Amino acid sequence: MATTWEKGAVSVPARRMRSGQGQRLKFLIGGLLILGAVVYLIISGTLTGARFFISVDELLSKPDYVGQTVRITGAVLGDSIVYDETNLTIEFTIANVQEPYDDLALALNQAVNNPTANRINVRVENSVMPELLQNEAQAILTGSLDENGVFHATELNLKCPSRFVEGGPSQAEIAEMGA
Repeated sequence: MATTWEKGAVSVPARRMRSGQGQRLKFLIGGLLILGAVVYLIISGTLTGARFFISVDELLSKPDYVGQTVRITGAVLGDSIVYDETNLTIEFTIANVQEPYDDLALALNQAVNNPTANRINVRVENSVMPELLQNEAQAILTGSLDENGVFHATELNLKCPSRFVEGGPSQAEIAEMGA
């Protein structure tokens, strides 16, 4: 009987040791899978973020983009803005902004005033008129180009560099406001 008892005593810790190694292996594999997923998300996010939008020129130069959802950017031509308050539709034209540029405000101004810059008409439905939709604002739009050359935007984001001055007001201006 002592032999049976010793054998049982030896085999129980051996099973525990094997099961402990199995648990560690499962945690190691799970950890590596999570680490791999995080690395993949970081790399794919970096590559996707490297190209946030395409230009009007690129959109018009590739017929493959017709009907596809894309994100584009352009300079808003202020005199082209038409807002239908009843149907909540906004229509306007954007011009291609030449890249690269150091001064966004200057690049937007040049795009709007360049009669040879490529332009496309934009239509946004079910949207109220944004305050920043004005002449020389940068429009970043998500949507699709139809066969007639009209870009139907489902998302409209605007940047108006003249409204946002880097550095903010000086200390003297702050003091004057408080007085």
